[in-house]
Amino acid sequence: MLFILRIIFFIVYSLIIFISSIIWCSFSPRNPRNLAIFGRMFSILSTVFGMKIELRQSKLVENYLGNAIYIANHQNNYDTIILSKIIPKNTVTIGKKSLFWIPFFGLFYWITGNMFIDRNSNIKSYNTIRHIVKKLKEQHISFWIFPEGTRSNGRGLLPFKSGAFQAAIMAGVPIIPVIFSNTHNRIKLNRLNNGLVIIEMLSPLDLDRYKYLSVRELSKACHNLMLSKLENLNAEVNAKEKYDKLQ
Repeated sequence: MLFILRIIFFIVYSLIIFISSIIWCSFSPRNPRNLAIFGRMFSILSTVFGMKIELRQSKLVENYLGNAIYIANHQNNYDTIILSKIIPKNTVTIGKKSLFWIPFFGLFYWITGNMFIDRNSNIKSYNTIRHIVKKLKEQHISFWIFPEGTRSNGRGLLPFKSGAFQAAIMAGVPIIPVIFSNTHNRIKLNRLNNGLVIIEMLSPLDLDRYKYLSVRELSKACHNLMLSKLENLNAEVNAKEKYDKLQ
């Protein structure tokens, strides 16, 4: 019964957000500030689905006002609901081209300013990177990228693709890693409480410190940093949940 109620609420609430966002954004289409506004509304679903979200940000991130490239781990279909809670203002995401054809969501994704990438064409992918760099240099905008390029679905932190790191170097903007604890096989819509998820936004990585690294080496350094933090967050969540069971 709980499963059915949650699915009904999800469909109705999502349609309300999609339709209202399309109407609202039609007055200022593809404005990067729109995504954070409607993302916060969408994040309410995490509570409906029984998740407790704990947000953490370094002081350097809280005080940072410039453009950046945010890189986050990509686990499953719940990522959008979870990460909507922490997406910064004037930040848009990069998604695969096929997302546009999802009814209602595709138009919502486009009109709120997000960008599509054709992963089947190296030339088109590179042109997308150049377009990102141009926007980073000319506008007050940041980009949120999943460098794994696909959902991990319980396989841990997958190897990173190079696009996000190429764009950051070319544009001269910092990289800000975002990591959230494991959600694979932890969310059951027929269960009232689906546990704790910790999202942590780390301090901006000044690329001047990594200027002697190649793109691949920079990618590997960020992967190691995020993998270590992911393991720490998973261990912390497990410890907290064991403690709660003993109370």
